[in-house]
Amino acid sequence: MQPPGDVGPIGVFESESRTSGSETSMQKADGMNYAPQGQARAVCGPGEFRFGVVGLDHGHIYGMCNGLIEAGGELVSVWDRDPVKVEAFETRYPGVRRARCENEVVEDPSLRLVASACVPDERQPVGMWVIDSGKDYFCDKPPLTTFRQLSEARRKVAETGAIYAVYYSERLHVEAAVHAGQLIRDGAIGRVVQVIGLGPHRLNPGTRPDWFWERQRFGGILVDIGSHQIEQFLHYADARDARVLHSKVANYHNPDHPEFEDFGDASFAADNGATFYFRVDWFTPDGLCAWGDGRTIILGTEGTIELRKYLDLARDKVGDHVYLADKRGEHHLPVHGKVGFPYFGQLILDCLNRTQTAMPQDHTFLAIELALRAQAQAARFSFEG
Repeated sequence: MQPPGDVGPIGVFESESRTSGSETSMQKADGMNYAPQGQARAVCGPGEFRFGVVGLDHGHIYGMCNGLIEAGGELVSVWDRDPVKVEAFETRYPGVRRARCENEVVEDPSLRLVASACVPDERQPVGMWVIDSGKDYFCDKPPLTTFRQLSEARRKVAETGAIYAVYYSERLHVEAAVHAGQLIRDGAIGRVVQVIGLGPHRLNPGTRPDWFWERQRFGGILVDIGSHQIEQFLHYADARDARVLHSKVANYHNPDHPEFEDFGDASFAADNGATFYFRVDWFTPDGLCAWGDGRTIILGTEGTIELRKYLDLARDKVGDHVYLADKRGEHHLPVHGKVGFPYFGQLILDCLNRTQTAMPQDHTFLAIELALRAQAQAARFSFEG
């Protein structure tokens, strides 16, 4: 069996030497500003897909813009209330126009899409405004923080046919995660039985804004970074719905911020019988070269896949390692720089053609709905019990 796509046979992966790649260790150590870059693979002509940006509160906006630009999008304008953030953004993307106000971006008739990484509890209201202006919307995860916001977003999308896209980057912007999906679609491990997701993050408390510590603003740990994990499960297991079996959260090590949650986990059962467990936390140690040793383990009826997304601990500082065990044997597939990030081109084409190829809208909303459910029913723990 060969991995799908243009990445060559398994043997090529296994014999290839690894280098540090183009990522700087400083950026990779800071998850809030981690912005992957890939090869430019334009799916549209110059000027055919113009987009703007409002809200630079989270550094994920750089990854979002990188992906759209590499797929042929034209970044036109930016607005944020903080001129320092805007200046940094202009440095990264020379030629982008600094808007005088938010309206200047949202209501620009020449734009097809507006992207945003504003504070999580503000993302849905911005999205409703963007959609009412006749555009599609692309926001960072979590895309919203309450059930009411979810209901309103679903209703607005149903009424207008607009796209409310979400940057679930731990699958969409990780080549190992993309390749795992290809392997599963090709039947490499049979039918998916269970997924285990591990999403540790580095806290970097001195760099965090005030909203980061306020549960109402970030939605809780199972909403904020748990939604990443849930989206991956739904995708890999090809699930259309799931129920929460258990969930819990804790603030073990940040007593100065009582609303904050530095640990969370949950388990789910999908409508097709597959099960899922994930753990997310803010306990990445200082000695780790990356912001988190993110891993995913996928059990199938005919094999297993393990993803070591951002590094191979104590072996390789470059990420995107896929470990596959199947009927033929054991395989190490280092896919960094070989798979690319097809989501962004698919999203652009969806916006242009009014299709749902990149990510079905029901799937997009289901991931955050399950995160909200898990957060709402979570038991709370501490070292005291």
